Amino acid sequence: MRNTTLFIAMSLDGYIADSMGGVDWLQGQSSEEETSDSYSRFVEGIDTILMGWNTYRQIVTELSPEAWVYEDFTTYVFTHNGHASTEKIRFTHSNPVHLTEALKKEPGKGIWICGGANLVQQLVNADAIDRYHITVIPTLLGSGVRLFKGGTREIPLRLLQVQSYNGMTDLIYTKR
Repeated sequence: MRNTTLFIAMSLDGYIADSMGGVDWLQGQSSEEETSDSYSRFVEGIDTILMGWNTYRQIVTELSPEAWVYEDFTTYVFTHNGHASTEKIRFTHSNPVHLTEALKKEPGKGIWICGGANLVQQLVNADAIDRYHITVIPTLLGSGVRLFKGGTREIPLRLLQVQSYNGMTDLIYTKR
């Protein structure tokens, strides 16, 4: 069975975007310090990405408007907006939990839960995430889009790995 991983960054106070939805604060404490390439290692083990509409829209309008950065993967975008799917980008209004459960049973590599907060919380509440890879950014935002909000259950985790670089800390947990 395929694994699902939430691979995401958040501020020290638990936000994945500022109050305007921006993510320009997603950086270490210095541009001169060494960084980790945990992203490249992570994507070697996935072939499917799940994301919400706001995350998709931010990627194609702000972060990478010239080219789709996840061309090597099949991406499912959860939305109620009517968009035509392509071979690599599939727009769906399916229940995220049901689709995730179905995808986990198909052959393939891992599934990346990319964001946003609404999608993440639905999958957390259904206990549908197998691994949590969270990079803590050395910034206090004070407000914004909270990563974990409205949880309905306790999910005990086991720490697998901690790595610090450039003021950032990668925390990798699996379910107990």
